Amino acid sequence: MWSARTRAILAGRPAAADGQPANTPLVPASAMGLDYSREVGTPTWAAFETAVGSLEGGIATAFASGMATVTAVLDLLPAGATVAVPVYSYAGTRGALDHAHNQGKITVRRIEPTDTDAWIAAAADADLLWLETPTNPTLDVMDLDAILSAADTAAKTTDRRPLTVVDNTFATPLGQQPLAHGADVVVHSVTKFIGGHSDLLLGVTVTAPHRGDLAQALVDARTRTGATPGTLESWLALRGLRTLGVRLAEASSTAAFLVDKLSGHPAVTHVRYPGSGAMVAFDLADGDAAERVCAALELVHNATSLGGVETTIERRAHLPGDAHVPAGLLRLSVGLEDPADLWRDLESALAGETAQTS
Repeated sequence: MWSARTRAILAGRPAAADGQPANTPLVPASAMGLDYSREVGTPTWAAFETAVGSLEGGIATAFASGMATVTAVLDLLPAGATVAVPVYSYAGTRGALDHAHNQGKITVRRIEPTDTDAWIAAAADADLLWLETPTNPTLDVMDLDAILSAADTAAKTTDRRPLTVVDNTFATPLGQQPLAHGADVVVHSVTKFIGGHSDLLLGVTVTAPHRGDLAQALVDARTRTGATPGTLESWLALRGLRTLGVRLAEASSTAAFLVDKLSGHPAVTHVRYPGSGAMVAFDLADGDAAERVCAALELVHNATSLGGVETTIERRAHLPGDAHVPAGLLRLSVGLEDPADLWRDLESALAGETAQTS
């Protein structure tokens, strides 16, 4: 078996043959024979799904956006279902859950990401465990093995097993494969690290190989709602996936370098880093200090998205959906710029805060 990094380059390619393209072609078709492409897909979607499925070890289904994957999964739930979700997690997911809760369709239970005992307890009576690790934006690491094992135990002792879903956007398929730990479904915002160039919107679900029923249900939800991926976006995402290994390795190396620098800076009160990956968060004294640092940066972009080749930063607490996040927390998505240049920019922006706190 080839390594994950190699499979990211090989999976989903056409068979090698004289006169045939080396890469999957872009096939813009609204109909495939007598079927709508909305119902049966296109060769471009299929190639992308094959590649992601290979990396995650399951059955992939592409969607028009990451949020489309969230709503498709929620579509699987019966009325009155109970959903457990981390207190700190992607605001869009929590917004979709809150909307369904306010309509009386589901009950939402919020749990601290690292309170493993509370998650184990939730596995006994919740219908869905929505897991996210590392969490957005606090970068907490959840104990996947313990929580997913508790879900299996619930199936044996109560005759009901919660659906287990893991948002793997931050870790990427190269950082962890939740299906191998026992998850039912993995979701990705392909817009982020998989696409990698801040030029597309796409999402993907991957279901465990033995859960073909879930895979089909998600395809049905995609068809019914019209949340189909664009052909160009699928092609761009597949191209981005090919370089995920080298991009993630370089960005992770730079992230570790910046964590070391930030950890020793007098203006920084706390650094949050799970030990690997390209996402870093750090806290300043308060929200005003964080806003001043964002405004002072020249190389690092102040932007809401992440996972691109450019380094971005954002004070998440300024968003209504993330008002509960520590006011001085800054989320940094590390890109591919020269590490020394990035630190020079950050150090310069932080210098003013050092003066104000000294």
